[in-house]
Amino acid sequence: MTEPERVPLYVRLPRAQADALDRAVRATGVRKGHLVTRMISEALPMGRIDITDNAPPPEALVLTVDEAAAVLRVPAGEVLARLEAGDLPGRRLGGDWRISRPALLAWLAAGEGPTRDAS
Repeated sequence: MTEPERVPLYVRLPRAQADALDRAVRATGVRKGHLVTRMISEALPMGRIDITDNAPPPEALVLTVDEAAAVLRVPAGEVLARLEAGDLPGRRLGGDWRISRPALLAWLAAGEGPTRDAS
């Protein structure tokens, strides 16, 4: 079996992750390139990887406070304060707030009008 063509890959890792990779090399005796290749092939079995953050998927129609905060790129406390003041569209279900993504985006698009005198 022939070895696949190799290309250089240069990345910067956080110190802790680079140290962990070095420890894995020492513990297993496997070269870094092979370890990284193995990790990538396990993480990307279908050629893609799901990267998660606090932002909901674009198709999510109902958002939590944290997800709405991620969409607006503001702290969750700001979203909660605006919801409780009635400034943002949302509904309280039990003790939790739920926000319609389309309504939130419409609110954002509408804006608050000009903030200074245009004259």
